[in-house]
Amino acid sequence: MSSKKKGHPKKIFITGISTEVGKTIASAIVVEALQADYFKPIQAGDLEFSDTDKVRTLVSNSISKFHKNSYALKTPMSPHAAAEIDNIVIDLDKIKPPNVNNDLVIEGAGGLLVPLNDTKTILDIIKPDYKVIVVSRHYLGSINHTLLTIQVLKEKGYNVSIIFSGDEHKTTEDIIQKMTGVNIIGRIEDEPYFDERVVSSYSELFKDALESI
Repeated sequence: MSSKKKGHPKKIFITGISTEVGKTIASAIVVEALQADYFKPIQAGDLEFSDTDKVRTLVSNSISKFHKNSYALKTPMSPHAAAEIDNIVIDLDKIKPPNVNNDLVIEGAGGLLVPLNDTKTILDIIKPDYKVIVVSRHYLGSINHTLLTIQVLKEKGYNVSIIFSGDEHKTTEDIIQKMTGVNIIGRIEDEPYFDERVVSSYSELFKDALESI
């Protein structure tokens, strides 16, 4: 399949309202929809089958490239703590997105204010020109977490969109949309499993919305 790129390549940063909300599946879908490259700056734990490996197995197009982590930490903890165990300090100057001519999907770690070191958080690696997709999953407290995340991003001037993850919870989704006014790309259901075919079908559903951000 050939790539149809329009205009300047986009950099899309995918963050979550918490951990384990579906960022990696969402990243795979966005990568497949845009035939984009993928970059996970900081991997903490699961080095044998990292998020980059997971996304690679879920993407079926032949154009996307998968770039090396800036930091690959051994322990599944907040990056600042995982780095301390590995006896290093995360230096933001060493977190540089790959220089590519393709759209690039950048997956964060946890939420926006996850610490990277004693002074910096995930928010500090989101560049001003990045588009940001927030993955929001319904749980008790998720409305607050979603609104706080979007408020911080909007105050910084980012172009923000949402992907909902998990079973529909209409009252939650409606109030988030009303109170933020941000673009809703769609919702990823709690599927029995995710493989290339499932990811490809979501990529077709989301493609137009993703191309227009």
